[in-house]
Amino acid sequence: MVDSFKYIPRLLGFFYQSVERQPIQPIPWTPLKLPLTECRFGLVTSGGLFHKEVEPPFDLEREKEDATWGDPTFRTIPTDVSQKEVGVSNLHINTDDVMADMNILLPLQRFNEFVAEGRIGGLASHAYSFMGYQGHPPNAKKWQDTYGPQVAEKLKAEGVNCILLTPA
Repeated sequence: MVDSFKYIPRLLGFFYQSVERQPIQPIPWTPLKLPLTECRFGLVTSGGLFHKEVEPPFDLEREKEDATWGDPTFRTIPTDVSQKEVGVSNLHINTDDVMADMNILLPLQRFNEFVAEGRIGGLASHAYSFMGYQGHPPNAKKWQDTYGPQVAEKLKAEGVNCILLTPA
């Protein structure tokens, strides 16, 4: 059994488990209209990755002070970035594994291989990372109203017609 609350204080985990929450419906889905060999992919993760020395990590200090808040902003990561240039700021996952291989959350190496092999039509030059934790109860309003549309426009500008989302 997976313990989704392993990396947060036990009392906070009990609190999360005791609150009932209904998911927002309907869950959006768009069928793929092109063969993969013609699709230009964009990669998006909710794992809290950031490009070291270029953008700051997600605001974990504020989250530690206020457990009802989660950083809603996003980070931009070039798809040719090296492992050593990527950092992880996330209080809800074991970051050791991601620091050993970022492809766990953002499969840049695999997708670059797919492009080279002709298995997909292309890969956007930038990937995007969000912080999956959005407080408790979760508040995705800033994602929906501000940051999600900003990332969508950036992906559209790069000609992306297919997105792989890797949740943390």
